[in-house]
Amino acid sequence: MNFESEFRDLLKATGTSRISSSAYDTAWMVRLAGIDGQLSRKGLAWLLDHRLEDGGWGCEEVVYNHDRFISTLSVMIALAKYGANPTQTAEAAKALTRYASKLTLDPAGATVGFEMIVPTLLTEARDFGLDLRSVMSTPLIQGMHRAREKKLQALSGHKITRLVTPAFSAEMVGLQTDLLDIHNIQDSNGSIGCSPSATAFFVMNVKPADAAALAYLHYMANEDGGTPYVGPIDIFERAWVLWNLTLASDASLTNLKKDIEPHLDFLETHWTSEGVASITCLGFKDGDDSSMCYEVLTRLGREIDIAGVLHYELEERFQCYPLEADSSTSTNIHALSALKAGRHRPEHRAVQKILSFLDRTRTGKLFWFDKWHSSPYYPTAHAIIALANYPNGLLSDALCWVINTQRPDGSWGFYDIATAEETAYCLQALVISRRHGWQVIDDRTLEEAVLKGEEWLEAHQEEPYPSLWIGKSLYCPTLVVRSAILSALMLVEQEFGK
Repeated sequence: MNFESEFRDLLKATGTSRISSSAYDTAWMVRLAGIDGQLSRKGLAWLLDHRLEDGGWGCEEVVYNHDRFISTLSVMIALAKYGANPTQTAEAAKALTRYASKLTLDPAGATVGFEMIVPTLLTEARDFGLDLRSVMSTPLIQGMHRAREKKLQALSGHKITRLVTPAFSAEMVGLQTDLLDIHNIQDSNGSIGCSPSATAFFVMNVKPADAAALAYLHYMANEDGGTPYVGPIDIFERAWVLWNLTLASDASLTNLKKDIEPHLDFLETHWTSEGVASITCLGFKDGDDSSMCYEVLTRLGREIDIAGVLHYELEERFQCYPLEADSSTSTNIHALSALKAGRHRPEHRAVQKILSFLDRTRTGKLFWFDKWHSSPYYPTAHAIIALANYPNGLLSDALCWVINTQRPDGSWGFYDIATAEETAYCLQALVISRRHGWQVIDDRTLEEAVLKGEEWLEAHQEEPYPSLWIGKSLYCPTLVVRSAILSALMLVEQEFGK
């Protein structure tokens, strides 16, 4: 395989925002039947074609209960609104009850906005005559209602605008539409928080049949009728694709310079003293995209102000968004990588702050979970790469965990299946750590592990890829995952001549 040629083709597609469809958001499209029949009909066909064997909806390959619960609940309401099949409704209700009983088993935690959106959806379901008493009575759901009310009280006297993160989950307000600043909540592309579900809610309940919002929803709908949970991911997609590419040799980067430069120009144009957002027209920026953009731009020769990264520094960690309820390990890991790119020495206060945070947040003192990805291999592999030339005891423990969890066939996968994405992350981590002189097993054994993983990955690299990333539901940013796979295969070839 000519990896440079493959990456060149990938770079040509980067920026088109390829992202998998979401049952949760597609169900909101179905609700638009009285406003936009085309979106509704195509969405309904997609939902009926993607129903799970147990009667619910959500990611098929990986069982993640938060994803399946909110997706199934959203679909049930959409079907109830427009005449549901009683048998399907009964089967979905049973599936929903099973998911509810297992919500605490999802190791990376809730999907985005879960505790705010679900109580609103359950109230809607009741109003549509759906009998979900078995779900409503569970302590976790009851506690969620109380948590939602407490958070809404904190908004008292304030309106939700496009400049704050609650806009992304605007559908959570339900009948309380007075919480929205309807004159200052739409983004320039017509969306609400670049979220199809929030935008559909706006079209239905706040500004009926708004032309700009409907134009956004048509733009976001995939050809097969499904709709992703967010988009267009124009900054996020570019930053992560380029980051995976920067792990390759300098020679490869030089050969691809002509294809890389337009993306660097795009990212640099949108850089500010507060960093960047994941999407150009999004009203709120974040620490994760800012750190990745800074590292990519800096490593590839652009001079930008690191203030856009340090803007997210708190007393004990780096934040992804202001006032976030849960911290993100990957955001701190990427901030560490950004500081390394900015030549901050290991003894720098910000570096030491992140190292302490990562030490506190390890699972079993070995690896990390993160709220943006369901697999621990994503943050752990990125941590290993970030830690590679910051001497500390965190890296060797994480490396041991990666090596010891390799499957007999050479692959990796945290859930019931092996995946190309997770295998790619592990190969990236092993090769990069070896380049920096880190060894927790003898070099021959490490080489055998890497080559066995490379052999499996080469045979299983093609789409479709499972949805492992956490949004309002699980999703897959296809080009980002493809770039990680190509990066891993390229690294193995460059390191071992294969």
